[in-house]
Amino acid sequence: MSLYSYYRISKPSEDKVPAEEVKSVYRKTRNRTFWGATAAYSLYYVCRMTMGIVKQPLIDDGIFTAGQLGIIGSAMLFVYAFGKFLNGFIADYCNIKRFMATGLLVSAAINFVMGVLGLLQGWLGMTAVVLFVIFAVIWGLNGYAQSMGAPPGVISLSRWFPLSKRGTFYSIFSATPYLGKSLSLILTGLIVGWAGWEYGFVFSALAGLVGACIVVFLVSDTPESRGLPSVQELSGEAPKKTDSMPTGELQKMVARHPGIWVIALSSAFVYITQYAVSNWGVLFLQKGKDFSLASATQIIAIAEAFGIAGTVLAGWLSDTVFKGNRVMPVLLSGLVCLAALAGFIFTKGSYFMNILYIAVFSLAIGVVYCVVAGLMALDMVPRKATGAALGLVGISSYVAAGIQDIVSGFLIQTPAESAAYDFTAVGWFWMASCLLCFLIPVLSWNRLRIKD
Repeated sequence: MSLYSYYRISKPSEDKVPAEEVKSVYRKTRNRTFWGATAAYSLYYVCRMTMGIVKQPLIDDGIFTAGQLGIIGSAMLFVYAFGKFLNGFIADYCNIKRFMATGLLVSAAINFVMGVLGLLQGWLGMTAVVLFVIFAVIWGLNGYAQSMGAPPGVISLSRWFPLSKRGTFYSIFSATPYLGKSLSLILTGLIVGWAGWEYGFVFSALAGLVGACIVVFLVSDTPESRGLPSVQELSGEAPKKTDSMPTGELQKMVARHPGIWVIALSSAFVYITQYAVSNWGVLFLQKGKDFSLASATQIIAIAEAFGIAGTVLAGWLSDTVFKGNRVMPVLLSGLVCLAALAGFIFTKGSYFMNILYIAVFSLAIGVVYCVVAGLMALDMVPRKATGAALGLVGISSYVAAGIQDIVSGFLIQTPAESAAYDFTAVGWFWMASCLLCFLIPVLSWNRLRIKD
């Protein structure tokens, strides 16, 4: 069997499910696929978050500087940005089970190699410069492996769910990054504090292996591959009118329209703000507020858990409470987010006050993230061009997140990597990004929408 044949979308099964069993088999298989993909994608994030957790031990051991860690982190995000765009197109033609499992296996292998290299560094005689180059390269490769997670996960929704239910399940799936981050911060943080940073990578590798097994055993490619009718037949969806314009022309129109670039810019600042706290929050709490590694990871982990609620609530707030108005939830959540971030950055605060600051921040930024980077982008363009729109938004978001890692790293870095860290400059950088992430779409939304 060729590589192309192995990864191409499954052919319809010759063994058909009996008519009287179709509904029960469909529901069972659909639910297994959804929850399997959701659980696996959360474990993708465990394999992605390791570097953010081990920064302080790497700096304290004199292995890397904060600036070098910023470059390593940005390498993954830059590659991820372009990988996500490319794999979005590729995954449409693929067996989502095999595609998603492969990415997670590769990511797990990379984490394992990094842990082993750390353990064998002295025995292998590697200098810090050589280790830095190796880590930057293979963590960049991890970015491509990571980009194989979201596309098949989202595609599984379109293959298994009717339009009437897709929005609800999309909001749940969109919350998985926060779940994965919470798991990683709590469990990986405990492992690092107990056994050392090298074993943080080893643990993440094991989590990735578990995730790949979940995909293999729970996820199904298409209803037809399981002997079922298509989702359109199963749900009784009526045929819909398609746009009269060719998809290619619509995509060109979207790419030329300033509105989608405004949303892409806004989403870029959302990601700068999110990744600043996710990737540097643990170090900030340790060096800027004198918390232990365990306490710092607990605070950030709790925050990520509240992000789940914000993301799930975003669609309900926008559609039900504000009757389809996208601007009001973004404005109100943005102001709350900015105030909470200011409290987190510029006040000392106790353990519980920092939990409060970061929990409110995460809840609010979850709403902004879901509405700006998701619902606004989908509302702005004709249906046939949503892929192009989300691709452009995705690239700008993760390129910005990568730039953030570099800028934050060098703003935080001290000349001699002493304990006297100054987070003032980077704090204002994060605050400015938070302000722009909601101010830009609020001021521009009504003028820049593209009508379907």
